[in-house]
Amino acid sequence: MDKRSARKRRHLRVRNKIIGTPERPRMSVYRSLKHIYVQIIDDLKGHTLVSASSLDPAIRDSIENGGNKSAARLVGELVAERALEKDIKTVVFDRGGYKYHGRVKEVAEAAREKGLKF
Repeated sequence: MDKRSARKRRHLRVRNKIIGTPERPRMSVYRSLKHIYVQIIDDLKGHTLVSASSLDPAIRDSIENGGNKSAARLVGELVAERALEKDIKTVVFDRGGYKYHGRVKEVAEAAREKGLKF
């Protein structure tokens, strides 16, 4: 089993326990080598309520590399701002099978500092 399939298995195992509802949607993180992506999802409807990534025009010009911790922090702040605009205050954090470390941790901490609760 390679790294990618091991992460997929971990993610599916966690997803059996974590469900996003309209009152408390799921904040999902995906990271690639070059970028990081965050979505806030209502799993009951199957809709993405808010999204942000290091490719977003709002922050793209202010970062050199989309695959580092400073870019992850900006993405976390952006997704929190957009969520609060849509009156989403509480979320369930889905780390996507990744360790809570590095870029994933930066996204979570930046979102918490901007006012999201999870």
